[in-house]
Amino acid sequence: MRKILIIGAGKSSSYLIKYLLDKSDTENLEITIGDLNIENAKKLVGEDSKVNIIHLDVFDSKSRSKAVEDADIVVSMLPARFHMEVAKDCITYKKHMVTASYVSKEMQDLDENAKVNNLVFMNEIGVDPGIDHMSAMQVIDRIRDKGGKMILFESFTGGLVAPESDNNLWNYKFTWNPRNVVVAGQGGAAKFLQENQFKYIPYDRLFRRTEFLDIDGYGRFEAYANRDSLKYQRVYGLDHVKTLYRGTMRRVGFSRAWHVFVQLGMTDDSYTIDDSVNMNYRDFVNAFLPYSPTDSVELKFRHALKIDQDDIVWDKFLELDIFNAEKRVELDKATPAQILQKILMDSWTLGEDDKDMIVMYHKFGYELDGEKHQIDASMVVVGEDQTYTAMAKTVGLPVAMATLDILNKKITTPGVQIPISKEVYTPILEELETYGVVFKEKEVPYLGYNPLNV
Repeated sequence: MRKILIIGAGKSSSYLIKYLLDKSDTENLEITIGDLNIENAKKLVGEDSKVNIIHLDVFDSKSRSKAVEDADIVVSMLPARFHMEVAKDCITYKKHMVTASYVSKEMQDLDENAKVNNLVFMNEIGVDPGIDHMSAMQVIDRIRDKGGKMILFESFTGGLVAPESDNNLWNYKFTWNPRNVVVAGQGGAAKFLQENQFKYIPYDRLFRRTEFLDIDGYGRFEAYANRDSLKYQRVYGLDHVKTLYRGTMRRVGFSRAWHVFVQLGMTDDSYTIDDSVNMNYRDFVNAFLPYSPTDSVELKFRHALKIDQDDIVWDKFLELDIFNAEKRVELDKATPAQILQKILMDSWTLGEDDKDMIVMYHKFGYELDGEKHQIDASMVVVGEDQTYTAMAKTVGLPVAMATLDILNKKITTPGVQIPISKEVYTPILEELETYGVVFKEKEVPYLGYNPLNV
C-alpha cells in the first residue's frame, strides 16, 4: 500500500479526500487524515473504513513526526504559517510534500535539501495560486512553441457567489476565509506593469482603480490589482512583456462600496478597540466618525463619505445593518478588521442552499510573424453545495492530482517548486477537464492595455 498523509480536513479538503478515496482501490492507496478536530474528517469520509483518522496537533512534534515518518507523501492543507514544521519533518524522513499555499522564504530555503534527497515539494497547486499558473503557462508555452513573443499578460480570479444564490446588493458572499477578504490589499502598494510603465496603487486608492471584464454567459465583473503582479514575471519568463497585471474579481459596484470601509479605517488590523466587547454595531461605526451633539450616526456617515441618500451605495450599508444598536460586537480587545468581519458574516455567510462560484480570466497578447494577436481565456466553476463547493473543487482536485502524479512518478523533478512546467500542468489540466474545470479560449483583436476596449 502507498501511504498518503493529509494534514487538515477543513472546507477546502472535501474534493481532495473524495478524489483520493475514489482512487484508493485502483491506485493501492492507504489514506490517513490528521486534524485537531477529527469530527471534520469523519463528516467528509462518512462511513468509509478504508481511511485512518487520527488526532493530530501540528505543534506536537512527537505525534506529527511519527505520522510523517509513516507516510510516503504528505499533503498539508493547514494554514500557510503552519507548513514549515511539517516540511522539516518531510526533509528528515525523506517524504514528498504537497501544499496549495504560496512559497514562503522559509519553504524556498528547503530547496537544496529537497533536491539532495530527491524530494518533490510541490506548492501553489490550488486554484489561485495553482490553476492560474498552469492554465497561463500552457498558453504561454504554446505561443512560444510556435515562435510567438509575449507582450501582454493579464490574469484575474474571483471567489464569488453563484448567480442563483446572488441575492444581496453587494453581489457577494464569503466563499473562503473571511479574514482574507477584510484585510485584502494591505501591506504595501499594488505594483504592476502597463505598456512598459511601472504603476503603483496605494492601499487607500486600491478599490477606486478598477477595470471591467466581461465573461460570456456571466456578465460583467470588475477587478482590483493584486499587491505584486511582478512577482511571477521572471518565473513565467515574461521579462520583456509590456503589460503584466494580476487582479481579484468582484461584481461591478463592490469595490466602490468597500472603499468606504477603507476610508473610515474599519479594515485596520493593527490595533485593538477599547471595550469592544460591550460595543454594539452602531457604536462601532460611530467610533470612526466626528462627534456631533445633534447629527445622527447615519447623517455623519453620509456626510463624511459624501454619499447621497438615494445612492445605491447607501442602500448597501443599510442592508448590512451596521447602524443597529441592538446587535452587539461581543469580541474582547478586537481590531477594527475583526469587528467588521463579524458584522459582514451576519449578511455574507453562505446559506444552506447557496452555491459559490470561481471565475478566472486570462488575457495573452503576443507577436507572431510581425503581427499582434490576443487570446482571452476564461473559466467558471459553480459549486454543488456547502461541502462540495467550487472553491474546494478548484483547490482540492489539483492538490490531489499532483499528489497521485508524484506517487506515480509522472512528476519527478525534485525541489521546492510551483506548477509551471509541462511535466506538471499537462496531465493535471487534462484531468481537470473531465471534472468540468475547463477554459474557453477565443481570439480577439489585440488592443494592448486598453481597459475600455477601444
